[in-house]
Amino acid sequence: MPHLPASAALSRFRVIDLTQVRAGPTACRQLADWGADVIQVQMPEHMRGDDTLGGQDGSDYQYTHRNKRSITLNLKEPEGIAVLKQLIATADVVVENFRPDVKFRLGIDYETLSKDHPSLVYASISGFGQTGPLAQRPGFDQIAQGMSGLMSVTGKPGDGPMRVGIPIADLCAGIFAAQGILVALLEREASGRGQWLHTSLLESMVYMMDFQTSRWLIDSDVPTQAGNYHPTSIPTGVYKAKDGYMNIAVFGSKIWERFCDILGAPEWVTDERYKDKQGRSIHRDSINAEINRRLATQERAYWVEKFNAGGVACGLINDVKGVFEEPQIQHLGMVKDIVSIHQGPQRLVGQPVQLERTPSTIARAAPKRGEHSEEILRELGLETDTLTRLKAQGVY
Repeated sequence: MPHLPASAALSRFRVIDLTQVRAGPTACRQLADWGADVIQVQMPEHMRGDDTLGGQDGSDYQYTHRNKRSITLNLKEPEGIAVLKQLIATADVVVENFRPDVKFRLGIDYETLSKDHPSLVYASISGFGQTGPLAQRPGFDQIAQGMSGLMSVTGKPGDGPMRVGIPIADLCAGIFAAQGILVALLEREASGRGQWLHTSLLESMVYMMDFQTSRWLIDSDVPTQAGNYHPTSIPTGVYKAKDGYMNIAVFGSKIWERFCDILGAPEWVTDERYKDKQGRSIHRDSINAEINRRLATQERAYWVEKFNAGGVACGLINDVKGVFEEPQIQHLGMVKDIVSIHQGPQRLVGQPVQLERTPSTIARAAPKRGEHSEEILRELGLETDTLTRLKAQGVY
């Protein structure tokens, strides 16, 4: 089956996906979900390493590689590289997350490819950057979480550093790479030229530290762990009602007054300990204990209704099952249905951005390794006898 775009938005672009594991595949999934013809290039089955997410039949792989086509090419063979270059000549974008030196050794780096394909947009994702003292180090999500400072501000004080519960460095690097690709494609419309763009897990995580970095760079304040409570806005965090935990966020003096009134503690508004932000920060332990004591008199549903009606942000803390039972999640239509020819019906989370005229959907389930090899090679003009020979030589 030829390209089946998931959206009209990017359907005119072809992307060659040379990535594996998560960060690179995430970048390419973003483009595929918006309609790009993403061709995933993998090593043939007999040569494959551990380059998949929980195996190709696993839920992780199915989620990450939807809306793509798959071809196998043996990049250790000169003919495999030659076919890859033919494929790249038809493309707008190449995405890779090899170790920084590998692309040069294979002769598929940006400088080499752009000589014959000056409009090519070439995206590289690495652990620590393309150059510098750590460029050749292997990079993994949790390493970047630690080095970026993220783990030093995550978790309860005194419990030691804590990783985030998702591979946030991989995911953010992938999403930033996709954003960079779109920026480069927009710039190409003006200049007619492609360019090399690159990001890394480490850079992405340092950027995602956001206000915590400015606390140091501007205020010379080293942020520390604040557990489930916001480090600078009090009271904001996890609180316990009669039947379980909930989140409450109180920002600004007006919201603080409303919060106190709903909680039945209007005297806190004028209490010297709590009346301003600085006082609540100093006395955060006592105010949080008082809040929990009052919340314990009613169940979460009562407080969620009361606080939100009064303009105080508040919500349940769901497990993953509970997420998809939320009426608002169901209303937003975030879960998409697709039928895999290999696995049958599937339900997957779609894109979180809604374009009214050119929406994203899931048009194609994740492919098996090399499922579209012959289809794609025939699109390049290769005849049956050539395909037979290349197959026999292990080129694809």
